[in-house]
Amino acid sequence: MIEKNDFLSKLDYQAALEKLIQPLRASLMQTTKAGIKVGGSGAVYDQRHAEMEAFIRPLWGLAPYWTEKKEDDLRDSYVANLIKGTDPASDNYWGMIEDYDQYIVEMAALSLTLLLHQEYVWSELTKAEQQNVINWMKQALQHKIPKNNWTFFKVLIQVALYHCGEALDRELLLSHLKLIDGMYLADGWYFDGKKTQKDYYIPFAFHFYGLIVAVFLKEEEPGWSQKFIERATLFAQTFNYYFDAAGEAVPYGRSATYRFAQGAFFSALVFAEVEAIPWGQMKMLLSNHMKNWFAKDIFTFDGRLSIGYHYENLVIAEGYNAPGSPYWALKIFLLLATQNSHPFWQAEPEPITKKPKMLTKEGNMLLIQAKSGQHVLGFPAGLMIEGQAHAEAKYSKFVYSTKFGFSVPKAGVSYEEGAFDNVLAVSIDGQYFRPKLNVRDYFMSEEKIVYNWAPFENVQIETIIFPLGEWHVRIHEITTAVSLDLREGGFSLPLINRKANATVTDRTVKIKSDRLTSTMVAIEGYAQAEIVQPEANTSLFFPRTSLPYLSQKIMPGTHRLICLVGGCYEEETIHDKD
Repeated sequence: MIEKNDFLSKLDYQAALEKLIQPLRASLMQTTKAGIKVGGSGAVYDQRHAEMEAFIRPLWGLAPYWTEKKEDDLRDSYVANLIKGTDPASDNYWGMIEDYDQYIVEMAALSLTLLLHQEYVWSELTKAEQQNVINWMKQALQHKIPKNNWTFFKVLIQVALYHCGEALDRELLLSHLKLIDGMYLADGWYFDGKKTQKDYYIPFAFHFYGLIVAVFLKEEEPGWSQKFIERATLFAQTFNYYFDAAGEAVPYGRSATYRFAQGAFFSALVFAEVEAIPWGQMKMLLSNHMKNWFAKDIFTFDGRLSIGYHYENLVIAEGYNAPGSPYWALKIFLLLATQNSHPFWQAEPEPITKKPKMLTKEGNMLLIQAKSGQHVLGFPAGLMIEGQAHAEAKYSKFVYSTKFGFSVPKAGVSYEEGAFDNVLAVSIDGQYFRPKLNVRDYFMSEEKIVYNWAPFENVQIETIIFPLGEWHVRIHEITTAVSLDLREGGFSLPLINRKANATVTDRTVKIKSDRLTSTMVAIEGYAQAEIVQPEANTSLFFPRTSLPYLSQKIMPGTHRLICLVGGCYEEETIHDKD
């Protein structure tokens, strides 16, 4: 069973990939229209693009897998449908590429397949069919794309076509590499198009693609190859702090449904033979990460990867998450494209020794290793990407936790619908609440995080957060010209029965659920402590939750609020395991 996979050997990863592909196999083998339908929900792109995505994305895992485990029948289906999809005379032609086309995204997995399989895939095509593939993919190089991680798609397309015999347009390649270079900051960190966007696209896009390019352009562009390797090595020194001892990564940011793509960066290090951290430590981190994910309810009733996070949940999705989108997670199987003699496979797993705190200055996150790394809390500042669903919830909460997760709103009228965990929600009318969105300025250190923000034009708030392990102190200095209804949310946690196991007084509220305890203590400025049950399916972690909060109504003027907030995890004991 996949739930009992240790993810330590190459055979373990191969078995996991086989299990993930099995529910798709019949559709992948039988399709005659260069795409497969794996669900009924929609995305911002049309059905043809969604079905092509569902057909191509499994190649992130299959292409590395095929380097050792040949599957001629499945390969033949991919080749046959690649021929149809790129033939303008075919009824199943994927179509002409347009600006900002989703097909350009999917070309990355196709590019990796061509790079890994000159004989096994490319040579199966006739010269005319090869030219159709070249012509179709080259269209992408002439079209507009977002100036962010998408730039790597054009690089990968160029590199793949070069390895398929096309001339390399170095001027065009260098223009794309320089654009990527312009998004580099320091310490291994990039920003993804906007300087306030730094999330998992840095590891599973920028560095993942950079390391692939480093391997396949090593001879042609040794300088760029070395640059990508050096940056990835620097990034690894802080990125490993995002994972707790059980393998859970700090949940925050967009594209949460890509799940174990969070660990794909380390798989790319293995592929590129870059020992950024000792192989044994990398092995344990990836093993724990994968075991953690496959213990979650992430599959549909028929075994497909669902849209969601810890469980199937469309509420958290982005507009570009079609039913096949979750298979982006298969990027983590890139390590299968390595020899059995690779030192990663030979290494003995060992834990990573971490400091209690890690401030990723360029990543805009203070990471606290609580309970000896059993519980990781991330305190962000200055992160935001506008125009994405639930951006304020995914980037701008006071804290994110590997044990409690976080919630996104389902609607915008009542406090319950907003699911405002770990934010100060502010309302003028007592119905429509606003959390912290963009900040005007901020400060970060290992001791505190400071924000200045304005939920309304005539309301100014300075918030200071003092992290103290699994606890933290919040101080709000509020200057307002209007009366306000304030709700200070703590950590939400699972509601197991119909009623929360809670203790409430005027100044404190404490909820316990299994090993999790969420506590809030009013120190100054709050009127009372309360509990609310947010709308179902608003949490990334738990289908039903309870949320402790403190409330106050204030008049125009200057006010100060201070509270102590705890999200505590009770460690498993030897007795519990028995």
